Amino acid sequence: MKVLVTGGAGFIGSHLTRRLSALGHDTTVLDNLSPQIHGQARSSSALRQSIQGHCRFIEGDVTTPSDWRDALVDQEAVVHLAAETGTGQSMYEVDRYVRVNSSGTALLLEQLANRPHKVRKIVIASSRAIHGEGKYSSDALGILYPEARLKADLESGRFEPLCPSTGQPLTVLPTDELSRIHPASVYGITKQNQEQLVMLMGRSLGVPAVALRFQNVYGPGQSLNNPYTGILSIFSTRIMNGNPIRVFEDGKESRDFVFISDVVDSIILSLTKSEADGEAFCVGSGAAVDVLTVANTLVGCYERSVPITVTGDFRLGDIRHNQADITKARRLLGYEPKISFAVGIQQFARWVLEQPVSADKYEESIRELRSRGLMN
Repeated sequence: MKVLVTGGAGFIGSHLTRRLSALGHDTTVLDNLSPQIHGQARSSSALRQSIQGHCRFIEGDVTTPSDWRDALVDQEAVVHLAAETGTGQSMYEVDRYVRVNSSGTALLLEQLANRPHKVRKIVIASSRAIHGEGKYSSDALGILYPEARLKADLESGRFEPLCPSTGQPLTVLPTDELSRIHPASVYGITKQNQEQLVMLMGRSLGVPAVALRFQNVYGPGQSLNNPYTGILSIFSTRIMNGNPIRVFEDGKESRDFVFISDVVDSIILSLTKSEADGEAFCVGSGAAVDVLTVANTLVGCYERSVPITVTGDFRLGDIRHNQADITKARRLLGYEPKISFAVGIQQFARWVLEQPVSADKYEESIRELRSRGLMN
């Protein structure tokens, strides 16, 4: 199969490109080698070099129609991974996120709608962020999908989403595909836009489309330069520089961390299984880990003595918990996560120890958020 992977030199994309090559697929990568991911020496970055010889590479941008035209020639499938990522950054770089994520996806679909093509499958990388806080339950009201937490509650240390009837903390449940879609950030809105555009136009064009709502993807190859996204990378860079870890809220906020090889499995299954056509899937490990546990585990992995402080600080727009219900992916895709967090974080840490120590730009990113009133 001839497969175009946008963002194919990025973290997920580079793993996918190498896997597609190993499986015998003819792969083309379209990537702009963003400095935020690849650093200033973009063409010689480790991620870019890792796909050398595994694909035809086009340095181009999804916001440029001519780059789409060149990349789509003779392609039979498109895996659209290219996107700006980072919840906090999206709240003040609104135009960039909308232009790359939403408008870039629109340009793909416009090409397919107006020019001859051979595309027979589209897989779009969606996100858990489209669900906002996700699914909860209340003894008084049953299933709820809470809105963004109030600043007054967060300032008072009431971090758990609260029942509007009783004022008591809600019980988190795994989020499934039928859970309410109500993103709490510009990033989440743009991922919702991408998914809806692709699924709608896929039906209109007669091109089967699949949306994969990824949880927190991690593993070797993750950018250690980007201070805006990837908590494992951010904490690792802090630790390797001997800097303290400051955990937001009370440290009990949790995420579903899914290992990169499991995510690649989900993409390959979506490309090759007709049962996936027209469907959206939550893709995660199916388990949640709290942030304080993540910090303590990484300090143990690196055997570095850095202080861990639970600060009570918070970012506006952050969700409290998220955990994927992967029942549907298991049933229709045959998806089964193979790497537990306990195993995956060790593999990730071993890889980090082999890398040059990256400059720690985290404090700079926090000052940026504070200056814009997005963090307390």
